[in-house]
Amino acid sequence: MKTRKGSLSDIPGVLALQEKNLFANLSEEERKAGFVTTPFTIPQLETIITAKGLFVAEDKDEIIAYIFAGTWEYFFQWAIFPFMASRLPELSFNGQSITTNNSFQYGPVCIALEYRGQGLFQKLFEEMRSTWLSDYSISITFINQVNDRSTKAHTQKLGWEIIDEFDFNGGQYFGLAYDMNRVSGPPL
Repeated sequence: MKTRKGSLSDIPGVLALQEKNLFANLSEEERKAGFVTTPFTIPQLETIITAKGLFVAEDKDEIIAYIFAGTWEYFFQWAIFPFMASRLPELSFNGQSITTNNSFQYGPVCIALEYRGQGLFQKLFEEMRSTWLSDYSISITFINQVNDRSTKAHTQKLGWEIIDEFDFNGGQYFGLAYDMNRVSGPPL
């Protein structure tokens, strides 16, 4: 398994993995293993790749995982992100105010079912963290509260902290923050 920055040639593999793990395509039972909610289009993928915000893992020339990282400006095309940004003035992390200038949006992350639990999540996250560290001190994300697997993976395996809870379009979400200067791992 190899992790790296994504390239335009990865788009078909990312779309295939997305399709297999999209909330709308899974049964209630399948969703318990984790899911992604945002279906990215080819133009959206091209933009994030150009901005060096897609990270992938591959095995035998197949995309088996991806992580997105992007500016708030990029993510504002989805309604939940302007809503989240409007909440930032009320929040702080590690004694620091959170703004759209000192933070970026991380996610989604998707790992093929057969590769979960093998340390790939941490390895791929570290690839992203080391790339974005020079530009941002804080990473922000949200997780649907019904996605217990993702919440546990982020808080227990990587050390993300829940800093917010909010409702949006009938869903309940956790807002999480991560100190980009900290090498990923369980909370200290």
